[in-house]
Amino acid sequence: METRKLGFTDLELTRVGLGTWAIGGPWQFGWGPQDDNEAIAAILAGLDEGINWIDTAAVYGCGHSEELVGKALKQTGHKPLIATKCGLLWNNNREKIDCLKKDSVLKECDDSLKRLDIDVIDLYQMHWPEPDSDIEEAFEAMAQLQEKGKVKYLGVSNFNVDQIKRVQKIAPVASLQPPYSMIRRQVEDDLLGFCGQNDIGVVAYSPMQRGLLTGKFSQKRFASLAPDDHRRKSSDFLEPAFSATLELVEGLRPITERNGKTLAQLSISWVLRRSEVTAAIVGARKSEQIKETAQAGDWSLTKDEIEEIETLLTKRQEKLNG
Repeated sequence: METRKLGFTDLELTRVGLGTWAIGGPWQFGWGPQDDNEAIAAILAGLDEGINWIDTAAVYGCGHSEELVGKALKQTGHKPLIATKCGLLWNNNREKIDCLKKDSVLKECDDSLKRLDIDVIDLYQMHWPEPDSDIEEAFEAMAQLQEKGKVKYLGVSNFNVDQIKRVQKIAPVASLQPPYSMIRRQVEDDLLGFCGQNDIGVVAYSPMQRGLLTGKFSQKRFASLAPDDHRRKSSDFLEPAFSATLELVEGLRPITERNGKTLAQLSISWVLRRSEVTAAIVGARKSEQIKETAQAGDWSLTKDEIEEIETLLTKRQEKLNG
């Protein structure tokens, strides 16, 4: 699989990375019940497909996703790069708690290293810039971890340009992890340009918009989601956006059929069309899912196809605007 250098670093990432948000099991933003053996099998399948990096976070499944990654690493000869995140804790009800205090960040790193059972984290990211007033304190702690050799590079997630500039004064920012998909394009306003100009890598998450753009969703599928699946409360899965997106997906099908590809692969390839995007993070709860989506890393859309998609996206937005 093709690789790209992450910003100014020496890390070479495959265009598709394996995300582990969905495999953690129950928590406030969980995806419903998950079988651990299937989760580990999905991780191993992704590595066998050529993916060379895994993105996780302490809060995913309240530590469980990191534990599963650690178990998977023991079952493979592959040596993937590991990216994880700090800044979100959880309470006894498995609800997230924003915390960017120095002592917490330092402890979180040690806890993540233990759960992952590794010596060094390749990319350590601040998960959310909340509370905003504490992002400098957290990034200073992250810089200390880098100086101690516990993490190689520092990144941020869900930041805006001004917030990146603030922490850049403390230590170099290697990467930004923003949400980016056909129907969530705010990152195009200024973030992609800023990152490109400042040699900051971009690893986009939710390129398939939490499954909506895969062609596998319908009203019936939504109704069958587990009661604790966070997508039940997401505005993307509520009307009128839900129906507008399903209509968009049907309009995209001819492009995939002409190329012998899937809608999931198209969604990922579309995100990767931007030169500023280093790679896309793709989640998988089953082996067959990652075997499919990993192939998107080697598919480039043509100029005409990109324009065709843009027309469909404009039509969707006009429908939502009334």
